[in-house]
Amino acid sequence: MIRKAFVMQVDPGRLDEYRDRHRPIWPDLEEVLKSHGVHNYSIFLLPGTRQLFAYAEVEDEAQWRQIAQSDPCRRWWAYMRDIMPTNEDHSPVCEDLEEVFHLD
Repeated sequence: MIRKAFVMQVDPGRLDEYRDRHRPIWPDLEEVLKSHGVHNYSIFLLPGTRQLFAYAEVEDEAQWRQIAQSDPCRRWWAYMRDIMPTNEDHSPVCEDLEEVFHLD
């Protein structure tokens, strides 16, 4: 299993909306994530900075990248773009984190 971690941001005043949109995520998006080998996906919030820390375990890097090409993922990005910083393709602005320590 490959551990992935990355950070994103929520726009000011949009934390409640961000939470609501994830309760729950769309069933077709959940299916895409699971069918592409994603497990133990969590997103945590640091309230004072509105910074999001995301963690997921993935079976394969290629499958992880393919998620971005799926219709549910593209629609989700478009749906979320009004409450968080996004790139031109509507994907969330995020920065991958480098793992420096792990304990099983």
